[in-house]
Amino acid sequence: MDESTELSLSIAHIAQRLQGSHLHSQIERQAKVSRQLPPSHPPAPPEHLKEPLAYMRKAQASWEKRILKSLNSMSTELGVPLARKRPAAEQKELTNKWNEMGTDEPDLSRFRPVYAPKDFLEVLIGLRNPNHDSCEDISARSQWGLIQVPLNVRDIPHLRQAYSELNLNSGQLGIDDHAHVHPDLFENDYVQIGKKVVVEQDSAAAQQYSRRGCPTGLRADLWALILNSTNQPQDVMHYEQLRAGVIQHDLLVDNLIYKDVKLTASNDDYYFVFEDFLYQVLLCFSRDTAVLEHFKYNSATPPKSFLHGKVGDEEYAVVYPPNGVIPFHGFSMYVAPLCFLYNEPSKLYSVFREMYIRYFFRLHSISSSFSGIVSLCLQFERLLQSHLPQLFYHLRQIGAQPLRIAFKWMVRAFSGYLSTDQLLLLWDRILGYDSLEVVAVLAAAVFAFRAENLMEVKSLASAEAVLADLSTLKVIPLIQIFLFATAI
Repeated sequence: MDESTELSLSIAHIAQRLQGSHLHSQIERQAKVSRQLPPSHPPAPPEHLKEPLAYMRKAQASWEKRILKSLNSMSTELGVPLARKRPAAEQKELTNKWNEMGTDEPDLSRFRPVYAPKDFLEVLIGLRNPNHDSCEDISARSQWGLIQVPLNVRDIPHLRQAYSELNLNSGQLGIDDHAHVHPDLFENDYVQIGKKVVVEQDSAAAQQYSRRGCPTGLRADLWALILNSTNQPQDVMHYEQLRAGVIQHDLLVDNLIYKDVKLTASNDDYYFVFEDFLYQVLLCFSRDTAVLEHFKYNSATPPKSFLHGKVGDEEYAVVYPPNGVIPFHGFSMYVAPLCFLYNEPSKLYSVFREMYIRYFFRLHSISSSFSGIVSLCLQFERLLQSHLPQLFYHLRQIGAQPLRIAFKWMVRAFSGYLSTDQLLLLWDRILGYDSLEVVAVLAAAVFAFRAENLMEVKSLASAEAVLADLSTLKVIPLIQIFLFATAI
């Protein structure tokens, strides 16, 4: 065996052993950051790597200041410190009721969410590129929309190409009738392939497989494989350390987490049973400094607060909360659907953290990213304008801008709006295509599906009523028809 063959075999062996490890996950994330650098160019400043457009960086920084001001004002007004050490008796009490925190009924009436999605939408609507002539490159039709920034988003022909596995002739999990394949036959063969992917622990194969949907019994393993979430002893230990941190210290944001769970998941027919899990995961998440890693490729910057009595002295500025993420109204719905897949807290935790630092952070950061919320909003508006211009114009004329209705769905990746089985089929595709773009496509498809009723409405309230209940929708047929039906 010559040296080069031996070397190739050694590399292949190392790569195989790395697959699925925490180190592999870190290398993969670093590679994603590096991929953004054009070859043969001098390295860009770090902030340009995070977000190349100066006006986006400025808008994000201004939004962060506003959120932090709101948090600090709440702390001052209510006389509640940002952080405090729990007395021994309180620590003991929390340890004892760790698995039944949902039975707690603390008085949260004084606490309010730092912001709601509609506040964030107003900021996105106000975004403008100062170097861009408003007439230049922007067609009259796109002037109808609320998002007025020039970003490149894909039209339907390009989306058809990108999502070719979703075409009407491909077998899909999530559709009751398959046009060319008997459902049982497709599903049996498909499940066998899925089992093989899990046995071989091939992350890339799992991702490709997920594009056509994951079988219910394999989804938890396939997602963990795609996300390189292995739940090794060190992951369990990390989770236990975070839990100890929750028990030792009380944070102001804990109240925001409690309140959010009470206002959202606890009132949801699908998710209320997971209330304890949600507290455990979200309280641990708020203390996890490993989450700070994602700020290397996130347009945002971790918020900093000052230690008590040291306001304004940079030496005493600390990242707050420790993970750098201030929860907003609806944040707990990023975790809730995962509770159906993982009943072991440390596993649930590591999968959620990975979903957050790969995808969900993009839904509440201002950036020009392809998968970022600004692009998703623009994508949604453009799809609707080109596919259903009369509907778009009608809704705009009656003061029911479509984005005002769809934004709340997109900012939560539809969690809490679809039935859980349909939501998980949608998230299969987010993981499979490694992009949130399909969320914007689905939002446009929902409007297309209800277009006839929407053409009859005369006010925003009536339009909202037509779109109030999405729980009966079948996600995959909607997306397929919107993208691939010949009538388009």
